[in-house]
Amino acid sequence: MSTGARLPFDPIDEAARQWGARWEGVPAMHAVTSLMRVQQLVIGRLDAILRPHGLTFARYEALVLLVFSSRGSLPLGKMGERLQVHPTSVTSIVRRLEAAGLVVRRPHPQDGRAVLAEITDEGRALVETATRDLVESDFALGALSEAELERLSTLLAPVRHSAGDF
Repeated sequence: MSTGARLPFDPIDEAARQWGARWEGVPAMHAVTSLMRVQQLVIGRLDAILRPHGLTFARYEALVLLVFSSRGSLPLGKMGERLQVHPTSVTSIVRRLEAAGLVVRRPHPQDGRAVLAEITDEGRALVETATRDLVESDFALGALSEAELERLSTLLAPVRHSAGDF
């Protein structure tokens, strides 16, 4: 997903060159800027793949989480924890999925304060179809080999771990 014509130079390399003329930390600045740009590109591509299914990647992740749950339902609070998003984001995601008939919200049978999101049969079917499209697109990371993908995950794990991700 490009935002225009290709530049005749790498703008992140140029930013790093200018950064280095003023401040320290060029390798970290270059890496984080590259990482953030790739994140924009990947999310844009994934959302484009999912758009024909009426989904964003965030909504797709919520549906997959429900598919993976043993009962096909989870409390909204637990969804937020597992998706690592703010409770208001989970509420918004679930409302949109509910409006599309992909989940239903129900009162929690043991906790009167909690609400469960439960995936519908339509939601399960859509996850299967959307997942096929994502897998066929290599999750927008087709420029990397399987070994490179494994190295990338390994490289990023310490950053996630030190941030308390797991």
